[in-house]
Amino acid sequence: MPVKLGYDRPAASWKEGLPIGNGRIGAVIASGGSDETWFVTESTYWSGKPERMPSRSRGKPDLERMRKLFFEGRYEEGERLVGELLQPEKGNFGTNLPMADVILSFGHSAEEFARELSLDEAVARAAYRSAGVSFVRETFASHADGVLASRLRSGKPGSLSFTLRLRGRTDAFAVREQGDGTLVFEGQATETVHSDGTCGVRCRGIVRVVVSGGSGNAKAHDGAILVEGADEACVYLAVATDYRAADDDWTREAEAAAARAARDGFEAVRERHLDDYRRLFGRVRLDLGGRDRVSLPTDERIRRLRRGENNDPELFALFYQYARYLTIAGSREDSPLPLHLQGIWNDGEANRMAWSCDYHLDVNTEMNYYPTESANLAECQLPLLRFVERLSEAGREAARDFYGCEGWVAHVFTNAWGFSAPGWHYSWGLNVTGGLWLAAQLMDHYEFGGDDRFLRETAYPVLRSAAEFFLDYMTVHPERGWLVTGPSNSPENSFYPAGTPDRSRTMSMGPVMDTMLVRRLFAFCRDAASKLEGEDAFAERLAKALPLLPPPMIGRHGQLQEWLLDYAEAQPDHRHLSHLYGLFPGSDITPERSPQLAEAARTTLERRQRESNLEDVEFTLALFAAGRARLGDGDKAREHVAYLIGELCFDNLLTFSKPGIAGAEAYIFVADGNFGGAAAIAEMLLQSHAGELHLLPALPAGWPEGSFAGLRARGGAEVGAAWKDGRLVSATVKAGKLPLRSTVRYGERRLRLELEPGESAALEGEWGR
Repeated sequence: MPVKLGYDRPAASWKEGLPIGNGRIGAVIASGGSDETWFVTESTYWSGKPERMPSRSRGKPDLERMRKLFFEGRYEEGERLVGELLQPEKGNFGTNLPMADVILSFGHSAEEFARELSLDEAVARAAYRSAGVSFVRETFASHADGVLASRLRSGKPGSLSFTLRLRGRTDAFAVREQGDGTLVFEGQATETVHSDGTCGVRCRGIVRVVVSGGSGNAKAHDGAILVEGADEACVYLAVATDYRAADDDWTREAEAAAARAARDGFEAVRERHLDDYRRLFGRVRLDLGGRDRVSLPTDERIRRLRRGENNDPELFALFYQYARYLTIAGSREDSPLPLHLQGIWNDGEANRMAWSCDYHLDVNTEMNYYPTESANLAECQLPLLRFVERLSEAGREAARDFYGCEGWVAHVFTNAWGFSAPGWHYSWGLNVTGGLWLAAQLMDHYEFGGDDRFLRETAYPVLRSAAEFFLDYMTVHPERGWLVTGPSNSPENSFYPAGTPDRSRTMSMGPVMDTMLVRRLFAFCRDAASKLEGEDAFAERLAKALPLLPPPMIGRHGQLQEWLLDYAEAQPDHRHLSHLYGLFPGSDITPERSPQLAEAARTTLERRQRESNLEDVEFTLALFAAGRARLGDGDKAREHVAYLIGELCFDNLLTFSKPGIAGAEAYIFVADGNFGGAAAIAEMLLQSHAGELHLLPALPAGWPEGSFAGLRARGGAEVGAAWKDGRLVSATVKAGKLPLRSTVRYGERRLRLELEPGESAALEGEWGR
């Protein structure tokens, strides 16, 4: 059965439009009968510029001054000094901006209107009748040809007429005609909220319309293209920017791409698009049963779920495959930048407020890629991995400037140029492990793929440099003898120090999140150093440091502590769950290997959920669901994903953040909920973080039968399974490019598997009973 989002009414706004993308150019297609708008974005269209942020810190001597105050419990003085020395002024950080809107005006009404986004094809369609004539439009973003392509057809010869206009979304934007049926546009990404209004990436693009049939023609006039009396029209849009351009060749790229597409024709462009897209999307199948509601409009299915109607399990499968679609649309192997706060799309809301449409490193950017490896889309993570490499180079400046340390560091956010300094207020901007959190994706990529060349040439150099920073930067706790970070914060959260119940603080020594990330980093680099020739001395340094890291601790309420000390939480309902990293996406905490810590993590989740002021945030619900899946609580995990879909999705299934959350001024699309929710669904069906291939570890009662195929596990294996009446019926495991030596687990049953590259094993019958 086709996998698609479908609607029986026009899209009234961006929030109802359907996203398409080719890994660089994105568009949200808001289709109506009388008009259609393409909200066009481009991933490198950033305001701002590269800047080295000045630091007032003298490095280690000033670090020691600050640390002494925090160790002595003098938090107010410590934070004052942090603000003076480690808090830079805001400069030309910038933001990714919307580029332009393509507006198609048809001037007629619509009946029997229907629109859809086919996830099998990555094609958006609209179909309707007007005055007895049928009209059909289909639009897609071609990665193979580097264009947006659309075909508009009418069912009556000579009845297709429309006007196409361009509307720039930045002040510096100009459009001119270039012969019949062609518009050229130029712009610059400038704004005054996140930069000074003078600096930003430049773009040059082209829109070309080719008509056929009837007496149709396309004329460019007064900044618009007019089509009259055609049977069919094809629109091709291409754009390029000067981001990281070495010369002016970029100014000719868009025209060449549009000319090539127009020359080859729509069918050829469409065929190349389908071949390119399907080789990725077709790798995974997911069937959760219960197809009774598949034919209903997607927005109606969301509303019914919101009302508590729980008999639409295929909506969860659609949500999962939609995230895979968004990954392919937004992040291809050759994309110049990875997915940011809004993927590669942009509703314009985050740009006009303090958030910025950037790379948040305290969960959001990481979560965009949490499902990528298990979703069998490893190539789509390559833009992020290259980005981390560049960030590590820029982060050497921040390590020297702010801490006087070797290696590299980045903090709570970054931009297109690798901003790595702390943010401009320490309360949220001094998360010292933000860059390391992002770099952990390198570890995941290696654990799933096992590519030793990638380890040697990419992952290990970047991660070793991060380890060098923390070995140089961390200090010994004067009372406990532990090796701790700090001053640092637990992302955006706050606490009450002992004896000060009326004044919350954010800065301390050794937040648990820092320790969990550093422990994973040191262990990974220790093993990699031992594996790679000539690195034994460094491996020994790491081996000596690891036992000095503070262990995870359980607090007075039975919860997993968020800070080194068992502080009272100033915001027990806080949206961030960073200290549960060891539960998900890490693997330090599992019910089998660390049952007491797993129970403490469960208590933490329960306490957060009990609070009346719990913040409804898309990434928080995804973390609740993934954490519950790791704990084996399938029904709870499904409940959280259901809330995410029913309460925190627009009608187009894109997740959003509510007004008031972290200063949000409107309902803002944030992509991490789509990806985090998909990661949670995958964790309910297959886990491989604990040294086993664990089948159906958190299957909810609401999905009594179903199947999946093509999910990927650590070690590169592809796994499939089928179940009925809540019990496993069969499973397949296929080794990837490497030999597979692992244990397959279902419930309490375990089976040892040893497979050679490409070899498969089928598990059927009584094994799963």
